Amino acid sequence: MEYRRLGDSDLMVSAVCLGTMTYGQQNDQAEAHGQLDYAFDRGVNFLDTAEMYPVPPRAETVNRTETIVGNWLRGRPRDRIIVATKVAGPNRNMAWIRGGPKALDRANIRAAIEGSLTRLGTDYVDLYQLHWPERNVPMFGKYQFDPAQETEAVPIRAQLEALAELVREGKVRYVGLSNEHPWGVMQFLRLAGEHGLPRVVSIQNCYSLINRTFETGLAEIAYRERVGLLAYSPLAFGHLSGKYLADPAAAGRVTLFQGFAQRYEKPNVRPAVAAYAELAGRHGLTPAELALSFVYRRWFAASTIIGATSMAQLEENLGAWDKPLGADVLAEIEALHLRYMNPAP
Repeated sequence: MEYRRLGDSDLMVSAVCLGTMTYGQQNDQAEAHGQLDYAFDRGVNFLDTAEMYPVPPRAETVNRTETIVGNWLRGRPRDRIIVATKVAGPNRNMAWIRGGPKALDRANIRAAIEGSLTRLGTDYVDLYQLHWPERNVPMFGKYQFDPAQETEAVPIRAQLEALAELVREGKVRYVGLSNEHPWGVMQFLRLAGEHGLPRVVSIQNCYSLINRTFETGLAEIAYRERVGLLAYSPLAFGHLSGKYLADPAAAGRVTLFQGFAQRYEKPNVRPAVAAYAELAGRHGLTPAELALSFVYRRWFAASTIIGATSMAQLEENLGAWDKPLGADVLAEIEALHLRYMNPAP
C-alpha cells in the first residue's frame, strides 16, 4: 500500500480508503468488522464514515454506521488509524438527524461532532468534513447552477469559526469539504488565510471514469492550494463493475434503492460503461479493476474511497491496487472519455 500526505496536514493516508456507508443497512456488524479487519491487515489505515450513514438515510438506521465503526475501533490502536467523519448539512428532509438541522451553524456542528465522538468511542476525529454545502449549489446528480434556488445560508466564515473551536479543543485534527464546487473551496481557503482559521486539507467529491468533472476547475485548485481529493463512488454505484450490463436487475444499490442514484440515470451512462468494460476485457482486466486502477493513481487523488457489500468485492477492489494501467490503456481511456465525456456528472 502507498501512503500519501493529505493536503497540508501531517496525515499520511493510505491511497485506498475504506468507505463504510453500507454498514448497518446492507452489512451487519459482523460483516463490517470482517471488512475492516481485512482492509487494515492489508495496509488500509484510513476509514471514512458520516453521522447520517448508512445510506440511503432512514430514521430507522441513522447513526448505525458510526456505532459499528466505533465498536471495531475500541479494539484497535487508535493512533494507527485515521478516522474521517462528516456533519450532515441542512435542506435534505432528514428530520431524524438532530431534529432536522436548519443550518451549518455553531450549535449544529457542535452537536454533530459530540454525537459522532460518542458513537465512534474516541476523543477526536482526524478529519471532520462538511458533508455538503449549505448554500445553493447543484448536488448529487444535478449539474446546473440555478440562481432561482437561492436561500439564506450561514456564512462560510461562521462555519469555519465553529470548526476552529473544535480544533482548539482537540476534538478535530483537520477539516475538509465534501460535494463542493470551485467557488466554495476558494472561499474556505481565502477566509481561513485572512482570519487565522483552519485551512481545509481535502475535498471529498465524486470521481470515476464516467464522472471526471473534478478535472475542470477543482484539479487546478487541488494542485495550487494543496487540497487532496478523496474520490468517492469510483465504481459509480456498481455500474463500472459491469454487473448491470449483463443483468439490469442485478442485486446492488441501484436496484435495491430505486430513484436513489439519479446521477446514473442519464442516457450515456450505459454505453459508456459498456465501452469501458470492453476495454477492460481486451486488456485482461475486470471492469472494476480498470475503473479502480484508473482512479487510484490520478495525481490529484490523495485517497480513493472504496465500498463493498461482500468480501469478494472488497478483495477485488483492494487487489486492483496491484494492477496499474499502462500508457496504452490510459490512452484508450482518454479516447473513450472524449466520446462519452462525463455522462454521470
